[in-house]
Amino acid sequence: MSDENDKKPENDPQLAAKIKDSARQIWLAGLGAYTKAEEDTGKFFERLVQEGEQLENKTRGVVEKQIKTVEDRVGGVRERATGTWDKLETLFDERVSGALRRLGIHRREEIEALEHRITALEAELQRLRGDRDEEE
Repeated sequence: MSDENDKKPENDPQLAAKIKDSARQIWLAGLGAYTKAEEDTGKFFERLVQEGEQLENKTRGVVEKQIKTVEDRVGGVRERATGTWDKLETLFDERVSGALRRLGIHRREEIEALEHRITALEAELQRLRGDRDEEE
């Protein structure tokens, strides 16, 4: 009976050693795969970051170009609007001045010029009165 027990696979020391060795190799392969996956994940992550930076740089250029285009358009519209407002303001001023002149109302500059003339005439009159008082 002992011969039959020795032939059973559970009792074979070489088979047990092979199984133990295979289990150890599987364990080591798993550890190696885990380490490799961890390294690859780091490299993969770094590659994704680099690609993201490249994409960001490309899109930044496109966005900046679009912003410049919009700013240029806004600048052109602003210049035209400013020119139009200036023309309207000048036209309005001319029309109001013309209407006031027709009504006999003088412009501020004309009134100020008259005030200066009056002041000069009063000074001249005062001077002449002073000269006449000295003669008498």
